Amino acid sequence: MDTETVVRTFTSYYEERGHALIDGSTLVRPPGDPVLFTTSGMHPLTEYLTGRPHPLGTRLAGVQRCLRTTDLEEVGDPTHLTVFEMLGSWSLGDYEGPVSLRWAHGLLTEGFGVPHRLLHATVFGGDGQVGPDTASQELWEELGVPVEHTTGDNWWDNGPTGPCGPDSEIFLWTGDTPPESTPTGDDRWVEVWNHVMMRHRRLDDGSLVPLPLRSIDTGLGLERLAAVLQGRTSVFECDVFTPWLREVPPLWPGLDVPSLRLVCDHLRSAVVMTADGVRPAATGRGYVLRRLVRRVLTVLWRDDPSRGLGDLPKELVEHTLDRFRQDGSPEGVRRMLDDEERRFRRLLERGRQVLARPRFRGPLDEEDLRYLHDTHGLPRDLVTDLRNG
Repeated sequence: MDTETVVRTFTSYYEERGHALIDGSTLVRPPGDPVLFTTSGMHPLTEYLTGRPHPLGTRLAGVQRCLRTTDLEEVGDPTHLTVFEMLGSWSLGDYEGPVSLRWAHGLLTEGFGVPHRLLHATVFGGDGQVGPDTASQELWEELGVPVEHTTGDNWWDNGPTGPCGPDSEIFLWTGDTPPESTPTGDDRWVEVWNHVMMRHRRLDDGSLVPLPLRSIDTGLGLERLAAVLQGRTSVFECDVFTPWLREVPPLWPGLDVPSLRLVCDHLRSAVVMTADGVRPAATGRGYVLRRLVRRVLTVLWRDDPSRGLGDLPKELVEHTLDRFRQDGSPEGVRRMLDDEERRFRRLLERGRQVLARPRFRGPLDEEDLRYLHDTHGLPRDLVTDLRNG
């Protein structure tokens, strides 16, 4: 089942159950939002999940592109991406958790054809403030799906304060042998779908108060699900990466698997960010984009300093823009990459000259690192790379 079919199957399933389809928002959050990027499908819906009526009703579903900087160091493993798509369904004070979980089970087993024996669930086991999620546990037991209780892993929040609640996560088995152990004991169980029972708001003092509505927020990672349904062991092997894995290895030969994945992920993410209006900068969103591009260049130049981003095929940029339903200019993306490459080359040359000074030949303390950043524009991570290179 290719990724587009996965999307159509998901949206049709929820339309049949009375959900209005909503368009995904840009990665860039509006002024006043404390978060730089859209990190989940619920992010643009926060005000509706906490009480404001939505113009399309109380049942919603859709596809949202997301960006998470918290997983940057994990990119290159089988499951983590910087920019990805999230399928989501939402109940705004309408149905409760067991209904949502029953529908999820039906979609996975009947709509996507996942064998029942390959499913495992986790539920919130309770803590000092909130009791165990017995409703979700009873639903999974009724359906014959094995359940594991956790505490921290099955409590969702978006920070120290704000909306929160217990969640139930659904895992698919990806091992070559019959399922073994539980999700917390075997990483061959891959989490694909999270169902959050949005019931509480955490206050500054740590206490919980009820939200005006008992809502449901679910998120299903599209690339993860597609990889499992296509029998792949990595998100980088699902069909959305096929053009990248066909074009990049002959273009820049010799990359090991983690490096190849990082290059594909970061360049793909840079395309999406640029099409959503982000431009390289020294701070904020722009710095995230700049960091992604520089990480790619650092990997490429490790073996051959003559490599350049100007060689990136236009077709890969166009494929990514089409995949994320964006109207960006391929030429604009390529100009940004060329400009950042030239800027980074100049910065590296200046950095090498500065670090060659007698003052910086020994161990560097915090004052040295601040001086290098504030006076010469050399970030800590770049200084580390130059000294280790």
